[in-house]
Amino acid sequence: MPHDPLVIDIRAARCVIRDVADFLRDLRKIASDCDTRIICFNADMMAGSVHALSAVGHAVRAFGAGENISNNLEMECLLYAAGSRQCSVAASFGIHEGENHLYICCYPSHPGIWTALEPVFRFSEDIPEVLDPEKRERLMRSFGISSEEIAAAGGDDRIVDLVLERVALLQVTR
Repeated sequence: MPHDPLVIDIRAARCVIRDVADFLRDLRKIASDCDTRIICFNADMMAGSVHALSAVGHAVRAFGAGENISNNLEMECLLYAAGSRQCSVAASFGIHEGENHLYICCYPSHPGIWTALEPVFRFSEDIPEVLDPEKRERLMRSFGISSEEIAAAGGDDRIVDLVLERVALLQVTR
């Protein structure tokens, strides 16, 4: 079986963004210097790090197959994260002005990327994976998941699986 070349680094981080355009310009410069891509996901909108990794994986494969919706990998990742073809919907899964709680994904992996990003982010050692009731409700609204669907899937522990299903379905619903 061939080795999977898809190596994605991920870390949880916080930062304060005063100007989104300036922030993105700075990230693009760091990414270019390190020959990688940096994708920032709003952790408050995500069903854990597995959701972020799934979105990046699907987006990379879509680009590789020439089946991408957007014209850049970062937006493609956000579209997959949102399970939507609409950039306006996907935008809420990215950064915003003010305090941000993020999953930062780097693709392909680069040994110096985290050091280069230290001036921009406060990294967390642990990636929080807790779905509190507020986040659970937010995910249900964002992904159109009903209580009945959760019950049919096997209960509250299955909400992450249902979100990942929505992410994967974006490929099918093109």
